Amino acid sequence: MSGNVTSLFRGTAAHSPSMAALTREGGDGTGPVDFCIPCNPYFPTPAMFDEMSARLREIVTYYPSSADTITAELCSLLQLPPQCVAMGNGSTELITWIDHLLVRESLAIPVPTFGRWTDQPMETGKRVDMFPLQEANDFALDLAQYAEFIRVRKTRVAVICNPNNPDGGYLRRQQVVQFMDAMADLDLVVIDESFLEFADAETESSVVQEAMLRPNVVVLRSLGKNFGLHGIRFGYLVANPALAGRIRSMLPKWNLNSFAEHVVFMLKEHGSEYAQSLQQVRRDRLEMASQLSALPGLTVYPSQGNFLFVRLPVGAEGTVVRDRMLTEHRILVRECGNKIGSSSRFLRLVVRPQVDVRRLVSGLEQVLYGSRRGAAVPELGTGTSYSSGTAAVDRLINETNGAGVPGLAAQALGAGPAPAVGTGMPLPAAASPTGGGMPMPAAAQPAPAPVPAPVPMQVPAQMPAPAQFPVQQPPAPQQVPVPAPAAVVAPTPPGVPARGGLTAAQVRGMTAPATPAPATGLSPAPATGWPNAQSWPNAAGMGQTG
Repeated sequence: MSGNVTSLFRGTAAHSPSMAALTREGGDGTGPVDFCIPCNPYFPTPAMFDEMSARLREIVTYYPSSADTITAELCSLLQLPPQCVAMGNGSTELITWIDHLLVRESLAIPVPTFGRWTDQPMETGKRVDMFPLQEANDFALDLAQYAEFIRVRKTRVAVICNPNNPDGGYLRRQQVVQFMDAMADLDLVVIDESFLEFADAETESSVVQEAMLRPNVVVLRSLGKNFGLHGIRFGYLVANPALAGRIRSMLPKWNLNSFAEHVVFMLKEHGSEYAQSLQQVRRDRLEMASQLSALPGLTVYPSQGNFLFVRLPVGAEGTVVRDRMLTEHRILVRECGNKIGSSSRFLRLVVRPQVDVRRLVSGLEQVLYGSRRGAAVPELGTGTSYSSGTAAVDRLINETNGAGVPGLAAQALGAGPAPAVGTGMPLPAAASPTGGGMPMPAAAQPAPAPVPAPVPMQVPAQMPAPAQFPVQQPPAPQQVPVPAPAAVVAPTPPGVPARGGLTAAQVRGMTAPATPAPATGLSPAPATGWPNAQSWPNAAGMGQTG
């Protein structure tokens, strides 16, 4: 691997270079050990790869079946009604269509998170309200505070990634259902469960059953990540028939390729191997977290994904660590400085077999504690309160407003407003913080209960397919009154292109009232004509709607 690797990462925006590009750069036809791309390393099995290799010519020569045929086979395996499912050429294709068809003016998303949830709606001129996860709270998402943030901002679409990427934070199923009930008057609630198969905090963790019974909920699921086949590009969403059908109607007839079809039809014969692969990833996650935690100064955050979010020791800079790991040890790690809400002090490391983890730990020890050649980049002096997300926000301002905003860190912490730069929206005055870090829209909630010991998941969840049923359209959303403090900063007008004037305060979600409203917890939205339990046929077998 040549020493000139930084250029490979410079043009990748919020993502990393492809393995193909890195393999070409290596010059010997082999790529690095991959701790970057969150893929299941134990599936497909070698025997399954042999079977696909034997049929390679047939697979790539002929057209696949229609997407409806492939979707029907997947639904038979997962016990889901086909009318509630839409399969896409990767989850990013489905995110694109969700944005184009179902997001009208604004979308809320906790950050840091998967980049397409911030970039896609910004690219189409939507307002993106970013709710900052707090490093001091291990990046855990407080749903009551998030709900209050959405109400204050008057956001029309809410997104939750469970587990979240890159930190692996997990929300229990009942918490997510309660949030869905509280947001029943929004245009849309998206629950991205792309990494949920790797979680073991509870036996039944998905909310797909509840999504099919609600008029404004979409659940996104991944296949490439779970099955270790990112290159095939396939995923699916689950929603009520009206929402799923609207997405499905826009997809090309052959949007799924022959490899995707072949894998889907193989799965019914390899369910036990798949379940074993997930169990092995969960065991490896615990062991890998233990080994990384033993490195001095390295912080490992709790995760329910197939990756670990780590903070480097003081003085280490992620891009330098990334480049040295790649050039000196042929190990690819995910440096998170280009993720909004994160910085170059953080890496996301994919869970891999122990033989690879030992190589990773050895490489990190040499880069961080051996020769200090280029490893240490001093941080800003103590007392600046330069938060973990400030670097990413600075870069976003540079891209959107045409120039940096002087004094961004101090202004974000309430030290006084900074003048707006460029032609974007005026920069609102920051709310006064109550303690360290950035102000939140509601008072902090009690810490979540400890996660119980891992419980093996049931794969797949057995749920009988319901019959077709009518879905009532959600009524017009009700306006939620906002408290009137001494000075209220108005939200960004709907439809203002984010890339034409996104301000630091808007990125940090600081356009809330100067005095945050007290937290009231999550309560269901007012009754708005939802169908009652008796209106759903018992034959659906999906329990109550609440």
